[in-house]
Amino acid sequence: MYLSKDQTDKTEVTCIRNRADVIYDFKVSFFTMGQLPNFPWNLLERELENDSSSELILDILKQVSPVKSMAFFFLCRTYIVKYIETVHWITELESTLTMTNVTCFQTCLHPLCCKHPPSVRYRRLFLSQLIKRHEASGREPLDELYDALGEVLGVEEGTECYKSYLLPCGEAVSLSESTAVISEGTTGLVTWEAALYLAEWALENTHLFTDRTVLELGSGVGLTGIAVCRSCSPSSYVFSDCHLSVLHRLRDNVQLNGLDNQNSPRVSVEHLDWEEVTEKQLREIGAATVIAADVVYDPDIIGCLVKLLSKILRCSANGSPPDVYISSTIRNPDTYNSFKHQLESSGIQHEVMTGPVTHVFFYNRQATIEMIKLYI
Repeated sequence: MYLSKDQTDKTEVTCIRNRADVIYDFKVSFFTMGQLPNFPWNLLERELENDSSSELILDILKQVSPVKSMAFFFLCRTYIVKYIETVHWITELESTLTMTNVTCFQTCLHPLCCKHPPSVRYRRLFLSQLIKRHEASGREPLDELYDALGEVLGVEEGTECYKSYLLPCGEAVSLSESTAVISEGTTGLVTWEAALYLAEWALENTHLFTDRTVLELGSGVGLTGIAVCRSCSPSSYVFSDCHLSVLHRLRDNVQLNGLDNQNSPRVSVEHLDWEEVTEKQLREIGAATVIAADVVYDPDIIGCLVKLLSKILRCSANGSPPDVYISSTIRNPDTYNSFKHQLESSGIQHEVMTGPVTHVFFYNRQATIEMIKLYI
């Protein structure tokens, strides 16, 4: 239930919690460039009905130029100066914000957006929607909204953008991705749903990664691996791919997230050709856990993938075969069934991993995703 404010302490606490949820949903959705129709617009509109100011919109906008927003508060709220060097200033400032400002400050005016912004086109569309909802509420025009839109209208769209995925610990995994689904002859320059699901599953099964060497096949831009390194404490992590453009972007993202200059976990990015990799190379990696996401999409590569998985399962680490998990979005059932049939023909059995997974990231959950464990 979404409650409006009243004078009782209990209701006010509920309101604050629900309002914080709305703000967080906008923030998470915006930075992952989620589909705009799936944003919690209805909750924003309800809050605007109970809020006579535009503070919530501004606070949501703050998540897309903090400098301008700070100037606004210094001009309009001079009393905050006495709090600026204390934590109390933050609490006091937040308590003055209503729903309009909050919306602005959690998206387009947020420091993360200034550093790692979503695509120009996406920001334009988002701001247009925000302006539309604000105007529909019957309020006076909000200069900050039009200023933010004016800034992105004059920016040329590039071929790259950033998506940022918030971990439960509060840290963000920011990734440089392609603005096109297919770019430079590959689909590996964007994050796919199966990788997000695999990352969520890993966060709930940290024991399969902690103090282990982990090998990831087809790492793409690196979301799953970076999330595992940040949250699951592996001893070492090997990202791998075979496409040169993907490897270049992957190394950049590993560096962007600070994994290239730390001792734990040890991180490497490797060129791994599925057809040419040898059992000797796999033994040298010594992975105790092997994972892959969205690698079952092309009938032409299933054969070499199954041969690779057979090699991996027969390369014992510390006397036992590694744990192997594959996360797949089932787009074409025939292709996926062919993969399972070839696994069986190669003497590889599989077990479908069931059970609920806590929703951490914002993505299309209508997609059919299956996680399987492989063993011989």
